[in-house]
Amino acid sequence: MSHPVIHFEISGKDRPALNAYYEKLFGWEIHDNTEVNYSMVSGQEGGIAGGIGDSMGGPGHVTFYVGAEDIQATLDKAVELGGTVVMPVTELPMVTIALFADIEGHIVGLVTGM
Repeated sequence: MSHPVIHFEISGKDRPALNAYYEKLFGWEIHDNTEVNYSMVSGQEGGIAGGIGDSMGGPGHVTFYVGAEDIQATLDKAVELGGTVVMPVTELPMVTIALFADIEGHIVGLVTGM
């Protein structure tokens, strides 16, 4: 079973400034949704889609999301191999996600339903 990277997320203290920065830098098409403080980045020329969100007061970060048919089993395996759960399996309106930290503390997302 393959686990492709299917989404990325950038968060920071000034989402509108990040939107403008990445639009100018890479020519990304970014659709801002101020109601949920999140912007969607369209996939470009075979690349994956992503999002830019508010860091909610904390430091910004970059996270990538890996597709997983069975998120709980994959999260359990991450923990078995030395990782830690950052966010348990969570059902959102359009997707189900979870977050874990790898053995060096890097945050990785798991997602199904995209």
